[in-house]
Amino acid sequence: MENSLAIVGAGRVGSALGRRLSEAGWKIGAVVTRSEASARRAVRFIGAGKACAGMTTRILASRVILIATPDDEIALVSQDLARIGEAQLAGSVVLHTSGAMDSEVLEALRKRGAKVGSLHPLQSFSGVAVPSLEGRIFTIEGETQAVRVARRIARALGGSPVRIAGSKKLLYHAAAAMAAVMFLRWKKAATQLLVSLGMKRSEAVRGLLPLTRQVLENFERLGLARHGRARSLAGITKSYAPI
Repeated sequence: MENSLAIVGAGRVGSALGRRLSEAGWKIGAVVTRSEASARRAVRFIGAGKACAGMTTRILASRVILIATPDDEIALVSQDLARIGEAQLAGSVVLHTSGAMDSEVLEALRKRGAKVGSLHPLQSFSGVAVPSLEGRIFTIEGETQAVRVARRIARALGGSPVRIAGSKKLLYHAAAAMAAVMFLRWKKAATQLLVSLGMKRSEAVRGLLPLTRQVLENFERLGLARHGRARSLAGITKSYAPI
């Protein structure tokens, strides 16, 4: 079946993508996690699929296989799937969801005849609610047929697929980390500074959130600061710099 999907590693990302794809009309097949209990929870969250504990040949019943495990497990999953798949992988499309790794990590599957690639949504996932993926960027790369399927998935989710070179994935990952993880660390540091001045934590958060929202709204509306504004900000920063 053209729009059939198996999910290996149905954590926050895999479960969210599975649910949205199920809503978009994709047939969800095997939903694989380490235990039967977690697989059943993932199936309930997705609203479709067959719960499977560990690698199984049931994965091969779907034309598209999505590997949404942590990065350090992708190569091992690829090797295990190649071992149990043998000739059945020919014609399948296998995508992983890592933002840092390219499709070369799926080399074991490519050697078995699968078309391999990667699909990464530029979006955070809480594991509690399913975020809207409308308008979100999905970076894709890999073999032509895999890229074609990745592009179709991104569009089915309402996203915008953007193809990048596999060799540039680390730079892409660094940009995403700067915009998300490092941003939160700066917010945490700013909150701690205000608390050290005597503010309650709730007051510090209440004060910083509107400021942060305004900065992001200005960034969305105006883009990067104009040269004059950048120089003005540099002057303000310098005036507060220690001697």
